[in-house]
Amino acid sequence: MSDEFVYRRVFRAPRDLVWRCLTEPAELAQFWGPRGMTTPVDGIVVELRPGGRFETLMIGEHGRHRMVATFTEVVAPERLAWFEPASGLHTTSTLDDLGDGTTSVVIHQRHVPEPMRTPEARAGFSSSLDKLDDHLARLTRGDRS
Repeated sequence: MSDEFVYRRVFRAPRDLVWRCLTEPAELAQFWGPRGMTTPVDGIVVELRPGGRFETLMIGEHGRHRMVATFTEVVAPERLAWFEPASGLHTTSTLDDLGDGTTSVVIHQRHVPEPMRTPEARAGFSSSLDKLDDHLARLTRGDRS
């Protein structure tokens, strides 16, 4: 089984808004983590620069999971990358403005640890992207709830 995965989504939202959701703690708290988990804003650290910290604390019925990473690339609003030293995971997100108010996001993960390669873990990651899609839909409608 490969230790690389690529997730592709087109969001019906402008690239600047998608970028904001991926980089601001108040926005990340709205969708970060698989369905069934929450990520409180006070559990998120974003030092948005190469070498800066990126940390999230996801809480769910099966416990807590802290992700600790270091940003390796920050090119607003088109590219964001980080490295998680505990697992060796590298994540790169590329945002492409499609010119019609939509944004293509490609997330490339390298050195994905074994537990994150299971179909259940991949489905959980996809559900986080579903939550982002729902959040962006609310924002583009002007509904902050």
